[in-house]
Amino acid sequence: MCVLTEIRSRPLFPTAETGPARISTPGLWTAAPRNVPIRARCPVPPPPTRPTELVGRVFRGSAAVRSGRLTRHQLTSSAWRRLLPDVYACASLPVTHELRTLAVTQVLLPGAVACGRSAAVLWGVALAGPDDPVECTVPATCRSGPLAGVRLTRRKLPEDRVTYRRGIPSTDPLRTALDLAAIRPLDEAVVALDQFLAPGLVFLPDVRMAAAVLTGRDCRWVRQVTQLADGRAGSPQETRLRLLLHRSDLPHPVAQYSVRVGTRFVARVDFAWPEHRIALEYEGLWHGESQQVIADRRRLNALSAAAWEVIFVTTADLRDPTRLIARLHRALGSPTSAGRRYPVPTSPV
Repeated sequence: MCVLTEIRSRPLFPTAETGPARISTPGLWTAAPRNVPIRARCPVPPPPTRPTELVGRVFRGSAAVRSGRLTRHQLTSSAWRRLLPDVYACASLPVTHELRTLAVTQVLLPGAVACGRSAAVLWGVALAGPDDPVECTVPATCRSGPLAGVRLTRRKLPEDRVTYRRGIPSTDPLRTALDLAAIRPLDEAVVALDQFLAPGLVFLPDVRMAAAVLTGRDCRWVRQVTQLADGRAGSPQETRLRLLLHRSDLPHPVAQYSVRVGTRFVARVDFAWPEHRIALEYEGLWHGESQQVIADRRRLNALSAAAWEVIFVTTADLRDPTRLIARLHRALGSPTSAGRRYPVPTSPV
């Protein structure tokens, strides 16, 4: 029957006898069976099923299925989040780097110890986010292969360098600092170590002493990084700026300098050349917030009244280090080194 004939043979509007009108055109589509409900034609997500034993917990999906607590289909419901291969968490738990570290060290690789950036997070220094790989150490005998979302180091850690932080096995602050110093590239290692040293969890002289007697892989690299760190930077960009200044032919500034007039405190600046009364400040995005603008203006007025010049550096300046160094040369009254180029920081700024 041609299409035109079928159109004429059936009413275009529904009736009690015929049901909804439908034009059948072979080759264009296939009509769904009349008696199948619309809902049955689309996959329906399983209703959330939350056994009491799994609420607020991190667990292996295969173990929950074997025990009969959940089916594989129920694991895909909104009650659970997949953190790692075969590792799930109750959806009520916010996904943080700490939660993923707990999942690795207690569920995925029992016996693993958090190290590097992951250990820093446990000690309260935000060097890794929720989506960053979990860094951990396992014994040399561990037979686990590469795992998505996990960065493994195989070595034997001294017992006195392993502790528990928030219930998670972790390297102690000194071992964590040495691991951070092994990061590549160089500038990022110094940035990470500076951020970890800032809260006073461990002190730079102790880290340098430990690095001096370090042996084995990366020992020279670690010693170089610890010599470049100072632990006083207020932000990663301040460390990058300090490294850039030290690599130039400018006189080295004093970091975190307190400007005083007599015994009266005026302001603390990121970098200073006191003999020139010149301060250098890194200006991040947070300086644009309304409450910070007021505080910054007050500081700037106080420094100006004390006869200090303040030079501001932004992210854009760090992308053009040659121009920035030339600008500082002019401010300090020293001849600009014509044609000299300075390396751009290794990390995007």
